Amino acid sequence: MRIWVDADACPNVIKDILFKAAERVKIPLILIANQTVATPPSRWISARRVPRGFDVADNEILKHLAPDDLVITADIPLAAEVVAQGGHALNPRGEFYTRENIRSRLNMRDFMETLRASGIDTGGPAALSRADRQAFASQLDRYLQRHARHSSHP
Repeated sequence: MRIWVDADACPNVIKDILFKAAERVKIPLILIANQTVATPPSRWISARRVPRGFDVADNEILKHLAPDDLVITADIPLAAEVVAQGGHALNPRGEFYTRENIRSRLNMRDFMETLRASGIDTGGPAALSRADRQAFASQLDRYLQRHARHSSHP
């Protein structure tokens, strides 16, 4: 099991939480971005730079995704592909994308895009709050604990 990070838009505070978790549980963490991403020295943490372009980073993640891998992303179409391939997707606000909720998330995203395209200012997402960071860390910890239990009991 590995953790993949759609790193171009991932907040630094979330990356820091991920760095600590990867070291603590000794799980590979791979950050994918179209720019250089600073990572701490660790045998568990690596970064891959991909060329700029539409969905290049997403495609790199999907190409290497294995069932039960975890992907950290706020990109809803990427999350939908991850879930369809049997992976798990968690956004930086601590919400898991699932087979049950991904369709409504895609529909809302498309609706908001339509509004923006027609000239309506929908604003952007709210800044990442302390509660969001705590929710993310909590969901990540629960996920890693479940994974540890399952991998130690084949």
